[in-house]
Amino acid sequence: MKLSIWHQYCLPQHFLSRFLGRIANIRCKFFKNLMIKLVIKKFKVNMSEAQFENLDHYASFNEFFIRHLKADARPFPHNNLLLASPSDGVISQFGQIKEGRLIQAKGHDFSLMELLGGESSAYKEFLDGEFATIYLSPKDYHRIHMPLSGNLRQMTYVPGKLFSVSPKTTTMVPELFARNERVICCFDSEFGPFALVLVGAFFVASIATSWAGVIAPNNIRKVQNWDYAPDQQIHLKQGDEMGYFQFGSTVIMLLPKGMTSWRPELTSEQFVKLGQVLANIDQ
Repeated sequence: MKLSIWHQYCLPQHFLSRFLGRIANIRCKFFKNLMIKLVIKKFKVNMSEAQFENLDHYASFNEFFIRHLKADARPFPHNNLLLASPSDGVISQFGQIKEGRLIQAKGHDFSLMELLGGESSAYKEFLDGEFATIYLSPKDYHRIHMPLSGNLRQMTYVPGKLFSVSPKTTTMVPELFARNERVICCFDSEFGPFALVLVGAFFVASIATSWAGVIAPNNIRKVQNWDYAPDQQIHLKQGDEMGYFQFGSTVIMLLPKGMTSWRPELTSEQFVKLGQVLANIDQ
């Protein structure tokens, strides 16, 4: 174990993350504005894109962190033959899921089955398929939107650790994304299934979805499934908001074999914006 990350194994990850989440909810105007100004300066947050640029609009630091953008800040293609990025962030890895494993970083991969919380129908759907991992840094917009139109079929909460998901940590912690707390959302589109895996991390106060609210933190420390029957399914259009993180984290997008062709200009470590076209849908 590298000395630079040993403390992440020793620290009470959940306690500290939830504690800092409470601090970030403090509504003292001076305190929350000070926190916001420090983050804007340190991470060079572009507030000109925010729906509300005045810091006094945000009752707490957490409200600032999940701020909405102006309506035209992130245009979507509104074309279900084009796969759009579900978030701002850096594409740390993308490509084929080979023999049930996804690349995490150079020299590290992880299990698709473990990422999905164990044996499931989704495992068979995405085996030998494609994936893209998008890392959201603290400067990025932290709401997640639909890359394609689809019907929500299942949501799964998987408890786990809260290691940092920074590029430095992902190169050092084996199976990190299959170890951290996460929420898995499986959808059906007109061209096939796809999934968005919202991975928790150190200092992430919560993970929420637009239809169920806050899913994590979760006091029931076991895998939980919510199935949506055809008459209960929630339809979301491409570009609709589907969830958010409070503080930086990672989204892993899963696609079945043969459904998409990545754009040739796409590369690892590339910054992408919400709504940017990542791939074409192969009919």
